[in-house]
Amino acid sequence: MNGGDEVAAAPAGPPQSLDWKFSQVFGERTAGEEVQEVDIISAIEFDKTGDHLATGDRGGRVVLFERTDTKDHGVPRRDLERMEYPIGRHPEFRYKTEFQSHEPEFDYLKSLEIEEKINKIRWCQTANGALFLLSTNDKTIKFWKVQEKKVKKISDMNLDPSKAVGNGSIASSSTPKLCLANGGSPDRSYNYLGNDFSFPPGGLPSLRLPVVVTSQETNLVARCRRVYAHAHDYHINSVSNNSDGETFISADDLRINLWNLEISNQSFNIVDVKPANMEDLTEVITSAEFHPTHCNTLAYSSSKGSIRVIDLRQSALCDSHAKLFEEPEAPGSRSFFTEIIASISDIKFARDGRYILSRDYMTLKLWDINMDSGPVATFQVHEYLRPKLCDLYENDSIFDKFECCLSGDGLRVATGSYSNLFRVFGCAPGSTEATTLEASKNPMRQVQTPSRPSRSLSSITRVVRRELITGAENPGVDANGNAFDFTTKLLHLAWHPTENSIACAAANSLYMYYA
Repeated sequence: MNGGDEVAAAPAGPPQSLDWKFSQVFGERTAGEEVQEVDIISAIEFDKTGDHLATGDRGGRVVLFERTDTKDHGVPRRDLERMEYPIGRHPEFRYKTEFQSHEPEFDYLKSLEIEEKINKIRWCQTANGALFLLSTNDKTIKFWKVQEKKVKKISDMNLDPSKAVGNGSIASSSTPKLCLANGGSPDRSYNYLGNDFSFPPGGLPSLRLPVVVTSQETNLVARCRRVYAHAHDYHINSVSNNSDGETFISADDLRINLWNLEISNQSFNIVDVKPANMEDLTEVITSAEFHPTHCNTLAYSSSKGSIRVIDLRQSALCDSHAKLFEEPEAPGSRSFFTEIIASISDIKFARDGRYILSRDYMTLKLWDINMDSGPVATFQVHEYLRPKLCDLYENDSIFDKFECCLSGDGLRVATGSYSNLFRVFGCAPGSTEATTLEASKNPMRQVQTPSRPSRSLSSITRVVRRELITGAENPGVDANGNAFDFTTKLLHLAWHPTENSIACAAANSLYMYYA
C-alpha cells in the first residue's frame, strides 16, 4: 500500500445494549420489615469525580459513601483507564459518615410546619482534602464542610494510676511517678479526690501540666459553614451550583435566587414569575439547573412542559428568556390530564452542555439547545399507565416527581417508574436500547421492553391498543403482564459521571448497579 493511501473507516453503528448487574445495596430491608418514614431516601448525588456519593432522607440526615476500589494498585482508576489497564472489579462504595443536616422547624408567622426532609444535595469543589456540599429542605439551604480531624488526647497527667480512687481513672498511659520538689519520694499516700491534702516534710510535689497529644487516629467531622435562610416564600425544589465555583442558585415555585457561597445574608432574585394577582397564575417553576461550563447560562422548567434558557449577561432580572423549548400539542389529543402529565419534574444538562434531558410524568425528552423546534428524542417510560390516569389522579400518584439522569458519555439516559422499576434508554442515533430494571438484587427479573418506541402519535395509539388486548386495563398488571405497585416508586437516581454505574433509591434502600 502506498504511503498516501488511506483505508476508509467503517461507519460506527449504535453502541450495544448494556448488560446491567447488581453491585451493592445499603440499608436492605428484610421481607415484611416496615419502613420508617424518616428513613426514606429523598435525594442522591455523585460528586464530579464519582469517588463520593451522598444521599439525603426524610429525616433530615445526609449520608456519605466513598469509593474503595479506586485505591487498588496504588494508581487512581482514571489513570489506569488511560493506560488501558485491565480492571476486573466493578465500582464499590462503603459507608463514610452521616450527619443531621436539617431539623423540623415551625414558621410562627405563617403557622406552618417546615419538615426536615432533604429535597436536594449538590457537591461543591473540594479544597485541602475537605468535602463541601449544599443541602436543602423546603426553606433553608446549608453549606457543609466534611473533614478528617486527628483525634487529640490528654497525656502526662501527674497522677499515679495505682493511687487513683473512685471515678478518678487516668487517661494517660505514661503517668510518671510523683516526685517531690527536692527530689525525694513521698512516703505517704494522698487522697486526690478528697480534701485531705497533707504533704510530707520537705515541701509540695512538683506539678506537671497535662499535655495535649495528637494521635494518628482520625475522626470525620461535619461542620455547617453557612446557612442561607429566609429567601423563599414557597418550597425550594432545586439547588444548582455554578461552574465558577463561587455562586449557586436556589429555585422555588415562583422565584429563582442567585447566591454567593461566602455570603449567606443576601441573595439576588434573577427570575420572578409571580403575577400581580395570584388568580392569574398559570404555571410554576418545577426545576432549575446551571449550565455545566457556561457560568452565565441556566435553564429552568415549568409545570406547562416548557424549558427556558436564560443568559445572566442580558439583564439583572431575567424575565425574558434567551431560548424556549416546548413541544407543540398534537391536535385532538387534549384531555383533562394533558396539562398535569406535561408538567416537567426534573431537568439535567448533559456533561458537555449541548443537550438537556427533561422528565414529565409519562416520558423522557432529550433537547438539543441549538434546536428549539422540538425534542430530538422522546422515550415512553410507562405508556401502559395511560388508560389508568384516572386512578393515578384519584390516589395523587399523577403528581409524583420522578428524576432523570444522563450517562457521562451522553449515550444513555435513565429514569424511574413504579414497582421499584427504572428504565435505561440509548439515545445515540440508531439505538434501540430500552431496558427495564428492578431495584433488587436481581435487576433483570422484569421482562425487557422489546424496542424503543418512537414519538409519533400513531405508535402511541398502537401501544394503547396492544395494552387493551393484553389486559393492561387490569389495575395491577403492566404491558408485559407483570404485577405493578403504585406505592413502591423509584423517584431518585444518579448516574456515575465517568462510568456505567447507577445508584437508585427504593424507599430506605440504596441500590447500585454496573454494566
